[in-house]
Amino acid sequence: MADLDQALAEIKRGTDEILLEADLLEKLKEGRPLRIKLGADPTAPDIHLGHTVILNKMRTFQELGHEVIFLIGDFTGMVGDPSGKNSTRPPLTREQVLANAETYKQQVYKILDPAKTRIEFNSSWLEPMGAAGMIRLASKQTVARMMERDDFKKRYASGQSIAIHEFMYPLLQGYDSVALESDVELGGTDQKFNLLMGRELQKSEGQKPQTVIMMPLLEGLDGVKKMSKSAHNYIGVNEPAGEMFGKIMSISDELMWRYFELLSFRPLGEIEQFKADVEAGANPRDIKIALAKEIIERFHDEAAADAAHQEFINRFQKGAIPDDIQELEIAAGEGIAIANLLKEAGLVSSTSDAMRMIKQGAAKIDGAKIEDTRLQLSAGTSGVFQVGKRKFAKITLV
Repeated sequence: MADLDQALAEIKRGTDEILLEADLLEKLKEGRPLRIKLGADPTAPDIHLGHTVILNKMRTFQELGHEVIFLIGDFTGMVGDPSGKNSTRPPLTREQVLANAETYKQQVYKILDPAKTRIEFNSSWLEPMGAAGMIRLASKQTVARMMERDDFKKRYASGQSIAIHEFMYPLLQGYDSVALESDVELGGTDQKFNLLMGRELQKSEGQKPQTVIMMPLLEGLDGVKKMSKSAHNYIGVNEPAGEMFGKIMSISDELMWRYFELLSFRPLGEIEQFKADVEAGANPRDIKIALAKEIIERFHDEAAADAAHQEFINRFQKGAIPDDIQELEIAAGEGIAIANLLKEAGLVSSTSDAMRMIKQGAAKIDGAKIEDTRLQLSAGTSGVFQVGKRKFAKITLV
């Protein structure tokens, strides 16, 4: 029972909700390898750290001896997931989906064990279904049930259009669980409706319904919005090691603990000791360096992590920063744009000047070039901001 309790504790780590936990416990007691499903529509070629929160949980199941299925939604990707969208998303072409799918496989293997990972494409069972099969599937749910979805409800109330094919998406994702006979499906909190649809369709097909495990959405570098490319607050898993290091070092000390919980593979006891060390006076920057190196080693290698760390030391611990650097506290409100921040700190004469310096690669945070002119920073962020060779300021956002 101790082993079972330990396994359940590892599975529950960082989760937002499990439906139903009692069902999961019963399945674990059966002692057989469970079939764990994670679906991803390849709608963009790159994966960022926000995506890896769920992949990390898949790795946990692998290490516990369960069967992991990474499902590439090459069919559903052409439909478009309406979750969280306030407008109809344009479907992708098959060529776009397949090209993105290939890069997905390469990137997920940086976390999952290729020898223990089963890759599936949902076109293999959805395409043969045909029109008659689609109509049969559509008969499993009502329009009223679909309108219970929060995003559909809001769009309908505001007069925004909802395309008929968008109603099909949850049904198609749910049918994937039927086709795979999944025991557990993982997803983000924004996928709850779709994940539960899998349970309903499995019941209607006489299968034991899957357990749903929902993982939280990781906040981006700004500490406010979820990590995404569209919000320009992401860290891509294929980014150069130096860029990854600089971005991780730029997050707030408070957000660092969230990243430890959702991205680190360190034991929880070790993370708690880090927190105790900081409370006892340890510099949070040193703890953040440990986090940055762990993540970079995962997506590059130990040598790249050491080199990125050494570059950081060369910039900030060997006299690259003047001794008389000014220290400022600047109000961030609900978030402050990088151009406004640099202007308010007196490092540039105007926001347009800030934009120009960023585009020239002359603006940095803790030695890492600022790549995004639309970067938003939140309260709690602190670091050394530099423009050009001689303008520095140690800034803490409050």
